[in-house]
Amino acid sequence: MKAERLHELADAYGADLRRWPASERAFAESLIAADPSLKAVLDQAAALDALLDAAPRPVPSAALTARILAAAPLAKSRLGKAIWYLGAGWAAAACAGVVAGVGLTTHLTADARADAVLYQSSLTGVDDTELLG
Repeated sequence: MKAERLHELADAYGADLRRWPASERAFAESLIAADPSLKAVLDQAAALDALLDAAPRPVPSAALTARILAAAPLAKSRLGKAIWYLGAGWAAAACAGVVAGVGLTTHLTADARADAVLYQSSLTGVDDTELLG
């Protein structure tokens, strides 16, 4: 199982252990130190790395480059419109939430406000005993 994992990592990251994740690098180094015959796995990966490095890099044609550059402003304007519509939708939803909240709060707290007004008037009102003496 450990040798299979070394093969998987060599296929994924190549022969250069510096490109491997640190935890996997330590695993590979300890595995190769325990079984030097597994160094052949890294040698095979190094051969593949050399072939890939020697392969020519693809260069896009001038026509393809021109088409991509011509399409870029169109995509940018579409993205700008989409962001604007998204922002407008969020703003409308926020305004609707504020209106609904104010309306519900006014309606639902009417009884509490009436009780508060009655209580405050009883605190500041003239008492019957003061009037009647």
